[in-house]
Amino acid sequence: MKETILETVANVLKSKQKYIAEDGELLKAKVYADIMTMEPKLLRLLLSNEDIKATFFSNIDGTLVFDKQKFAWLIDSKEFLPDSYTSYTNKIGLASDREFISVKSDVVLDFPYKDCVLEGGQDKDDQKRQEIMYNETLAIDEVKNMLAPKVFTNAKRYTADGIEENIEFTDDDNLIIKGNNLIALSSLLKRYEGKVKLIYIDPPYYFNKTISEDSFKYNSNFHMSTWLTFLKNRLEIAWKLLSPDGSIWIHMGEDGMHYLKVLADDIFGKEKFVATLPRKTRDGKSDVPFNLSQDFDWILVYTKAGESDFVVGREVERKYYETDDFPGRPWRTADLTKQTTTKERPNSDFTMVNPKTGKEYPVNPKRSWAVTKETFDEYYQAGGIGFPDDYDFMSGERPFRRVFKDEDEKKEKPTAVYSDFLIRDFIESLMLKTKNKDGNDEIDALFTRDEFDYAKPENLIKNILQVTTSEHDLILDFFMGSATTQAVALKMNRRFIGIEQMDYIETVSVERLKKVIGKKVSLQENKTTQKKLELVSEPTEEYYTIEYDQGGISKDVDWQGGGSFVYCELKEDAHVLIDTIQHATEQTISNIKNDIYKDKRIVPYLTTQELEDADNDFETLSLNEQKKALIKLINKNKLYINYADIDNADFTISESDKKFTRSFYGDKK
Repeated sequence: MKETILETVANVLKSKQKYIAEDGELLKAKVYADIMTMEPKLLRLLLSNEDIKATFFSNIDGTLVFDKQKFAWLIDSKEFLPDSYTSYTNKIGLASDREFISVKSDVVLDFPYKDCVLEGGQDKDDQKRQEIMYNETLAIDEVKNMLAPKVFTNAKRYTADGIEENIEFTDDDNLIIKGNNLIALSSLLKRYEGKVKLIYIDPPYYFNKTISEDSFKYNSNFHMSTWLTFLKNRLEIAWKLLSPDGSIWIHMGEDGMHYLKVLADDIFGKEKFVATLPRKTRDGKSDVPFNLSQDFDWILVYTKAGESDFVVGREVERKYYETDDFPGRPWRTADLTKQTTTKERPNSDFTMVNPKTGKEYPVNPKRSWAVTKETFDEYYQAGGIGFPDDYDFMSGERPFRRVFKDEDEKKEKPTAVYSDFLIRDFIESLMLKTKNKDGNDEIDALFTRDEFDYAKPENLIKNILQVTTSEHDLILDFFMGSATTQAVALKMNRRFIGIEQMDYIETVSVERLKKVIGKKVSLQENKTTQKKLELVSEPTEEYYTIEYDQGGISKDVDWQGGGSFVYCELKEDAHVLIDTIQHATEQTISNIKNDIYKDKRIVPYLTTQELEDADNDFETLSLNEQKKALIKLINKNKLYINYADIDNADFTISESDKKFTRSFYGDKK
């Protein structure tokens, strides 16, 4: 019997390993993505079969034209590789305006969706998928509901003294949130909109090829449109959190950087783009494509400030002198010449004479004085010009400009990065002192490196914080990972917010910050400080030392431990039901499904008749497929509990959770 075109296409596609999953099934999503991009290898594969060529290609004046839309419709149709699992999940999961999307004629599969939200659906590393994101075409009221402020749970404050529970949130608290970062970001808006000075993120990179060199252990090999939408949803909310003078720094690999730049220009505005900064990630490799080792990644920088505002700068540690001729006014030296020749600036072409000693200082013809012959006396009388022969301690052979400390302190604008810091110190650090190996070594010193193969080094974050923030400024990193940003912020006396969804937040991220804060250790128990006891006649528990993390930037900033942070979680309403599904039997699975059907938070819009029709597909599934379908259904929006439902008796919310959540949102009830 002759194959149908459906069977022919499936067999041709399965001839390429790229389109086959581990279970032998065809990866329809990967095929669809290559269709949209008109992948040449896919087109050549399709042209190799005459039936496919005749069906999907038209010959126009000797040129073959591929009907992309027609082929996409075939791949996306239920008739192509049909199975009951796909049919069931489509019916339950894809509904709009009380109609199944599969039967609607006005649905267009396009990017970006008008009201699209992408949400990560993983909790653990072992839940990797071909795509870790899923998408929904959502009505706007659903989006608002999903992004509404949520209830927090399991809140506790970590200090050097230990853990405090049953707490209230305060303005001075640093914050760590476990949960989906899109939902957590939206919950931050009520308290922190317009208050974050710096956002630094190191999101999952986009790779042209499957690659493991990413700071995230979960799958980062996205489809391009999925990856861009995933970031777009989050960056739009993050921009609202940024202060009027704040900046956002986005770390990105080479493959995705230029696509992200276009997206970021659209979100933030091209006029808000500050810079693209390179960072050297490693020393060169020899076994690389085109014999060129790509040893860099990149940081895109945007700001809400205007061009005339300073976004990047630093406080300069200057040496001041105190002399008898200017009592109570410490001063420093600065250059008294300009980058112009005496021909270009003839009124500055003169020999400068020290009024006190009469010593002459001829002008450099290639670099004129910064003052003119006519203004010299005015500057000198005001103390603005000094000479090296005036002081025994002074070295050098040229007059100098004298700048008083009180003049420096009046200046609001910090030293321009381009002039004395970025080119020399900042870029030098990015190029030589912030490689991936440095981050790996720091993690090795704290833990084993099972969770993070490419954590960013502390020195990288330190340099960024130095040029963008001051003490007590608020820092946000919503791809927290191993908590490098938060550790550095703590050591540099900045406030911070961190968000992470993966379970290692408790075993790695929180534990790292606990080590940074340190813990009190009695001097009586600490043998290394035994000598201090000799100074105490009757040592008691109040005599203690703090053991703290001394790695990373600790020595550079003279870190002595201390500080605190609050840890909390977005409260879910799904984990009990998920556990029930996972332990279901053939006898109990239908009852669980029926309970889910009754909950309109989970299955919106569908009528009883529509659910009964979907059941025809559900009954044909194996038990494992039924569990998979229901868990996928439950996980769609993670079912975090809205703050508006905090007093709803249908939810189990403890009094301590209510107390903390209300304090976070400023509700004094």
